[in-house]
Amino acid sequence: MLNNMSLMGYVTLYPYLLFLLLLRVDINKTNLLLLGFFTGLTVDFFQNTLGMQAAAATLLVFARPAVLNFYFKTMEFSPREEPGLSKLGFVNFVKYAFTLVFIHHFFLFFLESLSFSDFLSTLMKVIINAMATTAVILIFEMLFTKRKKGI
Repeated sequence: MLNNMSLMGYVTLYPYLLFLLLLRVDINKTNLLLLGFFTGLTVDFFQNTLGMQAAAATLLVFARPAVLNFYFKTMEFSPREEPGLSKLGFVNFVKYAFTLVFIHHFFLFFLESLSFSDFLSTLMKVIINAMATTAVILIFEMLFTKRKKGI
């Protein structure tokens, strides 16, 4: 089902990235990289994309601690806590998710094109796809997140 999440042949959604975004913050770096790689490799298997998803997903999880530190330097995360909508809030979760989805898509689409010759067209594709994927991730997160009391 997730293999064919494409809109008008131009926008391709990658909701599996939500799994990588919601991994616990205290996860071992090696395990984080392995989870990213094997998650991407699984998608590669079904999409027949020859390791491109594995590379892009590994980059996403590699950048994840730096993005968390950049945006949420002062925020305390307890052990086994995930950086989800209930912890970060709407605006912060969108910033966090969009940044990492953009990194993933930028790498993936430029790796797919193997060229910077059509840079602006590919960049536009990256931005549109990143916005659409982030929107789907946000919808899934809102549907399946327990709300805090008082909200």
